[in-house]
Amino acid sequence: MTSDHWQAIKAIPKVSLNQMFEEDGDRVASLGLEHAGLYFDFSKTHLDESVVRAFQKLADDLGLSAKTEALLSGEPVNISEGRAAEHCAERGTGNPASVENAAALHQRMKSLIEVIDAGVLGEFTQIIHLGIGGSALGPKMLHQALKLGDEKYELAVVSNIDGAALEPVLERFDANKTLLVIASKTFTTAETLLNAQSVLDWMSEQGVADPLGQVIALTADPDQAVEWGVDETRILPFSETVGGRYSLWSSIGFSVALALGYDVFEDLLAGAAAMDQHFQDAPWNQNIPVLAAFADQYYTQVRGCETRAVFAYDERLGLVPDYLQQLEMESNGKSVTLDGEPLVLHSSPIVWGGIGTDAQHAVFQLLHQGTHLVPVEFLAVIEPGDSLSPAHHNGLLLNCFAQGAALMAGKKSDDSDRNYTGDRPSVTILLEELEARSLGALLAFYEHRTFVNAVLLNINPFDQFGVELGKQMANKLAAEDGNQLDASTEQLKKRAFGA
Repeated sequence: MTSDHWQAIKAIPKVSLNQMFEEDGDRVASLGLEHAGLYFDFSKTHLDESVVRAFQKLADDLGLSAKTEALLSGEPVNISEGRAAEHCAERGTGNPASVENAAALHQRMKSLIEVIDAGVLGEFTQIIHLGIGGSALGPKMLHQALKLGDEKYELAVVSNIDGAALEPVLERFDANKTLLVIASKTFTTAETLLNAQSVLDWMSEQGVADPLGQVIALTADPDQAVEWGVDETRILPFSETVGGRYSLWSSIGFSVALALGYDVFEDLLAGAAAMDQHFQDAPWNQNIPVLAAFADQYYTQVRGCETRAVFAYDERLGLVPDYLQQLEMESNGKSVTLDGEPLVLHSSPIVWGGIGTDAQHAVFQLLHQGTHLVPVEFLAVIEPGDSLSPAHHNGLLLNCFAQGAALMAGKKSDDSDRNYTGDRPSVTILLEELEARSLGALLAFYEHRTFVNAVLLNINPFDQFGVELGKQMANKLAAEDGNQLDASTEQLKKRAFGA
């Protein structure tokens, strides 16, 4: 029974981090793992041999090895929807037929990029990428992280239905030089298609003779895109078995591959593939995604931590916390097990964060002295992303390292206002440099970590039915069929739109 494993884990004596370092001189060496240009320091977590061993027994009981093999071989692991989750096939690992199909679709994407670069479809210099959720968060995060500032194309990623998000882009872009990329798995996403229609209207108003001739569609339902009006030669499909929040490896990454170069996209895939291989081969006590998930579950289930904070000590990685919010909370924000029983454990923690050093002057007061215990994750890059004085980057890294040290060590004081309890955990992830391969490996790490967490919780991370209810309610509110919601909501509607 897994409950026995959880009882055993909770019964392990709670030793402070400072004591762990005092008693184990090899702690940094054993909990500092390196792979694919990334260094992961788990030594400032409460993981030790006894905790890891207890989680390994739990993982054995829950079939982590078999479930990992099922994921990586393309078996139907998405139980509620009866299909595989094949984002790894986009990187070369999985069912051979799926890997071959992904490679063919990548080649199709590469060929279209070559046609656009050659000016065959028009003299484009700007790209508007429309999507929402994973169809926007992934491309936007990738572009911010990897752009150099001298790209051939200016890229704007717009997701919000709020016109205030789209209008400024239209005001500064040239309609005749703009390529419109519509990213929607089903090609029925209301927000994305409304934004797309507004862009087409803008193109017409600006004198573009054939606005649809400037459209590229990224979708798992090409027929729906054709019905909407997109030429079939300008549709880049991806597999139905690739979930939205895992889709940046597919044609959803097209806009970034076009803006930054297809070689960047290939390097991204290669970095992710390297992490896939590590996840598949490494023993669990040296397996980076597995150890991270063990720590996640320890803090969530044993220490009662409801949130996890992620701070990017690099401006280029500033959207990673947003990206992780969807990846982790949409995947593991569930309340029933694979057997349909109520989940008695805590589901995904609330993921939040920001950019260092700004966050130090905003939220770190709570992290150091608040009553909430919040595991912290630091992201940093050794090579700077700027050409200014080294004092900038050196100061950034020193602040990052100092925060982790301070959270752990604390500082005793007779003045209670100046007392820091310490023993607050953190993980530091260091990239040698921020380039496509290391970023690909980092994102694949987060995907596999999310999967392992789901296995330990015995839930399905690959469906997201909770997203649908709000959409249904919005449609019901918009319908003029006499149906009403609760009195509060109806009053809000009346105040906004009139009687």
